[in-house]
Amino acid sequence: MTYLQEKALEFAVSILKLSNQLTKKQEYIISKQIARSATSIGANLSESSGASSVKDMINKQFISLKECKETRYWLRIIERMEYVEIDQVIKLSKDCEHIHFMLNKSIVSLKSKL
Repeated sequence: MTYLQEKALEFAVSILKLSNQLTKKQEYIISKQIARSATSIGANLSESSGASSVKDMINKQFISLKECKETRYWLRIIERMEYVEIDQVIKLSKDCEHIHFMLNKSIVSLKSKL
């Protein structure tokens, strides 16, 4: 497992814990949406490691990047709705930004190989 895949896995677990908190507060829609987008980041990264070509790998990582952007959106909503402690949202947002940065660098690097 690469460093990026490990970070995506850790992030997904943290988001799933957040999702459980939201469910306990009866916020089901955002809970499901953020859980889906955050877990999709790592799932698509895992798929990219078995890609059939560099183009396929870029495509899978680009999907991860898009899911990362969606997850950031849901985190902003959660922050504005004040569903959980702001410190928790800030940490998750920073983790998401870090993953986004690494994905972007990886995609740029892969594109240079084409």
